[in-house]
Amino acid sequence: MNDASWGAPPRAGHWGSTDQGLAPGYPREVPLPAGPLHDVGVAAQTRPMPIVPGAGGDQDDREQGAAHIGGPLFRDEQEPDIRPQEPATPQGAKAKKSAGRDLRAAIGVGIGLGAVILASLFIYKPVFLGVIVLAVVVGLWELTSRLAERKAIKAPLVPLAIGGAAMIVAGYVNGPEGAWVAMAFTALAVLVWRMTEPPDDYLKDVTAGVFAAFYVPFLATFVALMLSAEDGAWRVLTFLVLTVVSDTGAYAVGWRFGKHKLAPRISPGKTREGLLGAVAFAMVAGALCMHFLIEDGVWWEGLLLGLAVAVSATLGDLGESMIKRDLGIKDMGALLPGHGGIMDRLDSLLPTAPVVWLLMVAFVGSA
Repeated sequence: MNDASWGAPPRAGHWGSTDQGLAPGYPREVPLPAGPLHDVGVAAQTRPMPIVPGAGGDQDDREQGAAHIGGPLFRDEQEPDIRPQEPATPQGAKAKKSAGRDLRAAIGVGIGLGAVILASLFIYKPVFLGVIVLAVVVGLWELTSRLAERKAIKAPLVPLAIGGAAMIVAGYVNGPEGAWVAMAFTALAVLVWRMTEPPDDYLKDVTAGVFAAFYVPFLATFVALMLSAEDGAWRVLTFLVLTVVSDTGAYAVGWRFGKHKLAPRISPGKTREGLLGAVAFAMVAGALCMHFLIEDGVWWEGLLLGLAVAVSATLGDLGESMIKRDLGIKDMGALLPGHGGIMDRLDSLLPTAPVVWLLMVAFVGSA
């Protein structure tokens, strides 16, 4: 999910000193020299700058004009920008709303991914299982790479990738018990693998490794658990449709009507109106999916399922926004044009998978 899809961009503030004849940082009695530098100084003091509510940023913070990584504004400080002043919007004219991302690339990549997923899901289940494993391994690579780059945390990728693949397969073949056993052995492998290096930061590295094992492959295992049912393809399709529809509802309603911020310090672009849109769209889609796609499904169960998906998807998106703000990055990767990295697409899917699996079991059983 993207922050820009949840609401209008934040309003810009006005920066600068009222003493336009003085150089920034100079004493009041020292006048600013005349000439080109004077013009730059005045422009720097008067150029409208965006107000960033919280530290950090993600893909859509960039789209809303957030400060570049490493700049003082990124740490909740403020400094003038000496770049040439952009033309101001004529008085009385309304600023044109922008979706904030490359929609052509995003739609093209989304259609391509959807085609691969649907083809593998309904033609041969083990192929879709391989798609899950591939997404998990790439997601782990993105996460561990960003941890190493931004925090100098060395979460061991090799045992995580092997253990993550084992979790997916074990969950599909042996159910929840197999997934838990694979998770335990993956955590143990992370602890042992890290022992081959000096003991400095051992606790920090293995803690991050165990977190990565739970956050990416273990949560993804619940997709494999849904797939293992006799009607598993339809359950997985319902899970994917509801998550995408929730994102679309947040995008449409938040972009058009969003005014009240949902969590400004975590994700400035998200609005309460966008959340209501996600809930409404997901509940309608849930009722339709449970009635037409799931055998023995009832429409009112779909309403509850859609509500749960909207909430879990939003929390998942906010959770990854917290991670990216702590790391000081805007995207987890750049593999998917218009979307970011794999982890930027899995943020709402991962925490939603166990929710959908559990409710499906409660409503129609685990056959």
